[in-house]
Amino acid sequence: MRGRSAARPAVAGDRRRSFRAAVKSSLPRQGEPDGRDRTRLPELRSALWCAAGLLAVMLLVDLANGTLAHWRALCWTAVALALFAVLYPPRVSAGEHWLASRGLVRTCVVRTDLLVLVRHSDGMSPRLVLRDALGGRVELDPEVLTANPLLWHHLEQGVRLSRARGVLRCGAAPLRELAERIDHDGARAVFEASGLG
Repeated sequence: MRGRSAARPAVAGDRRRSFRAAVKSSLPRQGEPDGRDRTRLPELRSALWCAAGLLAVMLLVDLANGTLAHWRALCWTAVALALFAVLYPPRVSAGEHWLASRGLVRTCVVRTDLLVLVRHSDGMSPRLVLRDALGGRVELDPEVLTANPLLWHHLEQGVRLSRARGVLRCGAAPLRELAERIDHDGARAVFEASGLG
Protein backbone atom coordinates (compact mmCIF):
# COMPACT_ATOMS: atom_id res chain seq x y z
CA MET A 1 0.00 0.00 0.00
CA ARG A 2 2.84 2.35 0.85
CA GLY A 3 4.45 1.89 -2.56
CA ARG A 4 1.22 2.78 -4.36
CA SER A 5 0.58 5.96 -2.36
CA ALA A 6 4.20 7.07 -2.87
CA ALA A 7 3.91 6.42 -6.62
CA ARG A 8 0.84 8.64 -7.06
CA PRO A 9 2.51 11.97 -6.11
CA ALA A 10 5.52 11.01 -8.24
CA VAL A 11 3.25 10.42 -11.26
CA ALA A 12 1.47 13.75 -10.67
CA GLY A 13 4.83 15.48 -10.31
CA ASP A 14 6.10 13.87 -13.53
CA ARG A 15 2.96 15.00 -15.35
CA ARG A 16 3.39 18.53 -14.03
CA ARG A 17 7.07 18.62 -15.04
CA SER A 18 6.37 17.24 -18.52
CA PHE A 19 3.55 19.79 -19.03
CA ARG A 20 5.78 22.68 -17.94
CA ALA A 21 8.61 21.47 -20.19
CA ALA A 22 6.21 21.20 -23.15
CA VAL A 23 4.84 24.69 -22.51
CA LYS A 24 8.30 26.23 -22.09
CA SER A 25 9.43 24.71 -25.39
CA SER A 26 6.32 26.10 -27.12
CA LEU A 27 6.66 29.62 -25.68
CA PRO A 28 6.85 32.15 -28.49
CA ARG A 29 10.32 33.33 -29.42
CA GLN A 30 11.13 36.92 -30.30
CA GLY A 31 9.06 38.04 -33.29
CA GLU A 32 6.79 34.97 -33.43
CA PRO A 33 3.07 35.76 -33.79
CA ASP A 34 1.19 34.28 -30.84
CA GLY A 35 -0.68 35.35 -27.75
CA ARG A 36 1.87 37.56 -26.07
CA ASP A 37 2.01 40.95 -24.40
CA ARG A 38 2.49 43.57 -27.10
CA THR A 39 2.67 46.46 -24.58
CA ARG A 40 5.72 45.10 -22.75
CA LEU A 41 8.38 46.84 -24.85
CA PRO A 42 7.58 50.42 -23.66
CA GLU A 43 7.63 49.21 -20.03
CA LEU A 44 10.98 47.51 -20.62
CA ARG A 45 12.38 50.70 -22.17
CA SER A 46 11.18 52.80 -19.26
CA ALA A 47 12.75 50.35 -16.76
CA LEU A 48 16.06 50.64 -18.64
CA TRP A 49 15.85 54.45 -18.75
CA CYS A 50 15.05 54.67 -15.02
CA ALA A 51 17.98 52.43 -14.09
CA ALA A 52 20.36 54.22 -16.47
CA GLY A 53 19.17 57.64 -15.27
CA LEU A 54 19.67 56.72 -11.63
CA LEU A 55 23.17 55.40 -12.37
CA ALA A 56 24.09 58.56 -14.31
CA VAL A 57 22.83 60.88 -11.53
CA MET A 58 24.69 58.99 -8.80
CA LEU A 59 27.91 58.91 -10.83
CA LEU A 60 27.63 62.63 -11.68
CA VAL A 61 27.04 63.55 -8.01
CA ASP A 62 30.10 61.53 -6.99
CA LEU A 63 32.13 63.07 -9.82
CA ALA A 64 31.07 66.62 -8.82
CA ASN A 65 32.03 65.97 -5.19
CA GLY A 66 35.33 64.37 -6.17
CA THR A 67 34.43 61.14 -4.38
CA LEU A 68 34.12 58.88 -7.42
CA ALA A 69 36.16 55.69 -7.02
CA HIS A 70 36.03 52.27 -8.67
CA TRP A 71 34.33 50.63 -5.71
CA ARG A 72 31.71 53.42 -5.50
CA ALA A 73 30.98 53.11 -9.23
CA LEU A 74 30.46 49.35 -8.73
CA CYS A 75 28.09 50.01 -5.82
CA TRP A 76 26.04 52.49 -7.86
CA THR A 77 25.93 50.03 -10.78
CA ALA A 78 24.64 47.33 -8.40
CA VAL A 79 21.92 49.72 -7.13
CA ALA A 80 20.90 50.56 -10.72
CA LEU A 81 20.77 46.86 -11.63
CA ALA A 82 18.62 46.16 -8.55
CA LEU A 83 16.22 48.92 -9.62
CA PHE A 84 16.04 47.43 -13.12
CA ALA A 85 15.28 43.99 -11.63
CA VAL A 86 12.42 45.48 -9.60
CA LEU A 87 10.97 47.38 -12.57
CA TYR A 88 11.50 44.58 -15.12
CA PRO A 89 8.12 43.70 -16.69
CA PRO A 90 7.47 39.97 -17.06
CA ARG A 91 6.81 38.59 -20.55
CA VAL A 92 3.25 37.24 -20.56
CA SER A 93 2.30 34.79 -23.30
CA ALA A 94 -0.52 32.34 -23.84
CA GLY A 95 -1.51 29.46 -26.05
CA GLU A 96 -4.08 26.72 -26.14
CA HIS A 97 -4.92 25.93 -22.49
CA TRP A 98 -1.88 27.64 -20.94
CA LEU A 99 -0.70 31.06 -19.81
CA ALA A 100 2.89 31.85 -18.84
CA SER A 101 4.68 34.75 -17.19
CA ARG A 102 8.45 34.82 -17.79
CA GLY A 103 10.44 37.04 -15.44
CA LEU A 104 14.17 37.65 -15.09
CA VAL A 105 14.73 34.57 -12.95
CA ARG A 106 11.90 32.10 -13.54
CA THR A 107 8.91 31.26 -15.69
CA CYS A 108 5.53 30.60 -14.08
CA VAL A 109 3.00 28.57 -16.07
CA VAL A 110 -0.65 27.82 -15.39
CA ARG A 111 -3.07 25.48 -17.16
CA THR A 112 -6.08 27.63 -18.02
CA ASP A 113 -8.28 24.59 -18.65
CA LEU A 114 -7.61 23.34 -15.09
CA LEU A 115 -7.97 26.58 -13.14
CA VAL A 116 -9.17 26.16 -9.57
CA LEU A 117 -8.79 29.75 -8.36
CA VAL A 118 -8.87 33.22 -9.87
CA ARG A 119 -8.38 36.04 -7.39
CA HIS A 120 -7.94 39.79 -7.70
CA SER A 121 -5.43 41.13 -5.21
CA ASP A 122 -5.39 44.86 -4.56
CA GLY A 123 -2.38 46.80 -3.41
CA MET A 124 0.07 49.28 -4.84
CA SER A 125 -0.24 47.44 -8.15
CA PRO A 126 -3.36 45.31 -8.65
CA ARG A 127 -2.69 41.69 -9.60
CA LEU A 128 -4.75 38.86 -11.03
CA VAL A 129 -3.76 35.56 -9.39
CA LEU A 130 -4.41 32.34 -11.33
CA ARG A 131 -3.90 28.88 -9.79
CA ASP A 132 -4.41 25.51 -11.49
CA ALA A 133 -5.12 21.98 -10.25
CA LEU A 134 -1.49 20.94 -10.85
CA GLY A 135 -0.13 23.57 -8.46
CA GLY A 136 0.84 26.12 -11.12
CA ARG A 137 0.46 29.77 -10.15
CA VAL A 138 0.72 32.97 -12.19
CA GLU A 139 0.36 36.57 -11.04
CA LEU A 140 -0.12 39.24 -13.67
CA ASP A 141 -1.25 42.81 -14.07
CA PRO A 142 -4.88 42.87 -15.34
CA GLU A 143 -3.85 45.72 -17.68
CA VAL A 144 -1.86 43.19 -19.70
CA LEU A 145 -5.10 41.35 -20.52
CA THR A 146 -7.08 44.51 -21.29
CA ALA A 147 -4.35 45.74 -23.64
CA ASN A 148 -3.92 42.37 -25.39
CA PRO A 149 -7.21 40.86 -26.61
CA LEU A 150 -5.49 37.68 -27.87
CA LEU A 151 -4.14 36.92 -24.38
CA TRP A 152 -7.62 37.51 -22.95
CA HIS A 153 -9.14 35.24 -25.60
CA HIS A 154 -6.79 32.36 -24.67
CA LEU A 155 -7.53 32.84 -20.96
CA GLU A 156 -11.29 33.05 -21.52
CA GLN A 157 -11.31 29.80 -23.53
CA GLY A 158 -9.46 28.03 -20.74
CA VAL A 159 -11.78 29.48 -18.09
CA ARG A 160 -14.81 28.14 -19.98
CA LEU A 161 -13.26 24.65 -20.01
CA SER A 162 -12.41 24.89 -16.30
CA ARG A 163 -16.01 25.82 -15.51
CA ALA A 164 -17.38 23.03 -17.73
CA ARG A 165 -15.17 20.51 -15.92
CA GLY A 166 -16.32 21.86 -12.56
CA VAL A 167 -12.82 22.62 -11.25
CA LEU A 168 -13.12 26.43 -11.17
CA ARG A 169 -15.26 27.24 -8.16
CA CYS A 170 -13.74 30.53 -7.01
CA GLY A 171 -13.15 33.52 -9.23
CA ALA A 172 -16.31 34.35 -11.17
CA ALA A 173 -16.50 37.97 -9.90
CA PRO A 174 -12.96 39.12 -10.88
CA LEU A 175 -13.29 37.50 -14.30
CA ARG A 176 -16.70 39.09 -14.90
CA GLU A 177 -15.36 42.54 -13.96
CA LEU A 178 -12.37 42.06 -16.23
CA ALA A 179 -14.55 40.86 -19.13
CA GLU A 180 -16.85 43.89 -18.75
CA ARG A 181 -13.87 46.23 -18.71
CA ILE A 182 -12.34 44.62 -21.81
CA ASP A 183 -15.71 44.77 -23.63
CA HIS A 184 -16.14 48.43 -22.63
CA ASP A 185 -12.61 49.35 -23.77
CA GLY A 186 -13.09 47.44 -27.04
CA ALA A 187 -16.40 49.16 -27.77
CA ARG A 188 -14.89 52.57 -27.01
CA ALA A 189 -11.95 51.85 -29.34
CA VAL A 190 -14.37 50.88 -32.13
CA PHE A 191 -16.39 54.07 -31.63
CA GLU A 192 -13.25 56.23 -31.64
CA ALA A 193 -11.91 54.51 -34.76
CA SER A 194 -15.20 55.02 -36.59
CA GLY A 195 -15.37 58.69 -35.55
CA LEU A 196 -18.53 58.22 -33.46
CA GLY A 197 -16.87 58.55 -30.05
